[in-house]
Amino acid sequence: MTQWSDYTTGERIKLLRGPDLTQEQLAEASGLSVATIRKAERDLGGSLHTLLRISAALNADVSVILGQQAPRRAMRGADRAMLRELSRAVHDTAAGVGVDVQPPAPAELAAGLAAAWETYRAGDFAGAGVRVAPALREAAAALRAATADQRGTAAGILADAYRLAAYVANQFGARDLAYAGIGHAQDQADRAGDIVRSAMVASGRSWIYLRDSRLGQAEQTARASYESIEPRYGDRDPGLLATYGWHVTFAAVVAARSGDIAGADDLLSQGQAVAARMGRDVTVNGTAFGPTTVTAQAIGISVSTGRPGKALGLFGSLGDPSSLTPSAHNRLMLDVALAQAETRQSDNALDTLLDVCSAAPGWARHQALPGVIAQKASAGSATTAKLRKLSAILGTSMVIS
Repeated sequence: MTQWSDYTTGERIKLLRGPDLTQEQLAEASGLSVATIRKAERDLGGSLHTLLRISAALNADVSVILGQQAPRRAMRGADRAMLRELSRAVHDTAAGVGVDVQPPAPAELAAGLAAAWETYRAGDFAGAGVRVAPALREAAAALRAATADQRGTAAGILADAYRLAAYVANQFGARDLAYAGIGHAQDQADRAGDIVRSAMVASGRSWIYLRDSRLGQAEQTARASYESIEPRYGDRDPGLLATYGWHVTFAAVVAARSGDIAGADDLLSQGQAVAARMGRDVTVNGTAFGPTTVTAQAIGISVSTGRPGKALGLFGSLGDPSSLTPSAHNRLMLDVALAQAETRQSDNALDTLLDVCSAAPGWARHQALPGVIAQKASAGSATTAKLRKLSAILGTSMVIS
């Protein structure tokens, strides 16, 4: 397999430019001539100044162009630009930089942050990052300008903005930024004195741990998040029930990833009991939960614990999945495709995978499962044509047997 360092500097520039940016557009963005760009891509010379101008236009560090550091998987120029601006927003606001401005009206601030969350739930992680960066600056400015009796509410809004920034960063594998964002979210949630928000931040930290392969800490943090808000038997508040149900179900996901099948099943049964009490799916502070959500999670847990037949059985009983967010529905169908591949339904698995990736290519590029599913399905009767279609959609090679 070709390593990033095996390419020439010119080849790396061309790969980073990708199909969505022409040489002429790169020349304009970098302030260089088209001839200079062409020479650089053909390895016909180029000063460090030229490389710095090109790297800035591509939103990549010059070390990436020189092959000293590999770019993130499936990272496009627009994505790198978004992450750079998001990083500036997170770190600047935490340091109090640029927040001494007149904040927008509360309704306008709430609408901007809600739009960012909605974009994230739709699976457009880059779009969410573009939206949350200015929302962070506005929320920080609002907190700075808040009166004493307004500070708790303002801190809660800022906590939500930092949490979303951490989620976006985590989706793109920008782990340092994710940890920074979730840490600032925790500070603001504590400042707001809101135990529900604090629990949601803890759950978010657990997810970052999970993707960073820190399973022990993920499990401990997930447990702390749901135990802190466990409802009493008589509680009927749908917001509290939804928040607790999501947290205990996520803890089941973490237990499953850790290999604790019995623990995962026990936690999942608690989530199912809460969902039954609710009777319908609801969304609270960017988190959706209810009977459909918990069944979708049960399917994923069944697949990850080696029970694909059970996963397909649950999918057959799911009913109408329209209450799921687009992102959650896409993830559900990836789990179904994996279950199909595990039960040697190779063609069905690739058909399901193609449907998901065709409908949401931007979302699919940030998921690890498509490659796993393709590898498993290619060992069966799957056709080469389907694998090639997947390669074209995802912009990466697929196993072709």
